[in-house]
Amino acid sequence: MADEKRGSLSGLTESEAKEFHGIFVTSFIIFTAIAIVAHFLVWQWRPWL
Repeated sequence: MADEKRGSLSGLTESEAKEFHGIFVTSFIIFTAIAIVAHFLVWQWRPWL
């Protein structure tokens, strides 16, 4: 276990890093989807091109 922590810049183990990555990617996809919907709704309200 000491080898895992020593080799990591973040100090996370591999399993912790994979869990964090999964949460990060999921939240990024949700944020992006909300942003796309918001831009579409604003475009319908006031087109900018």
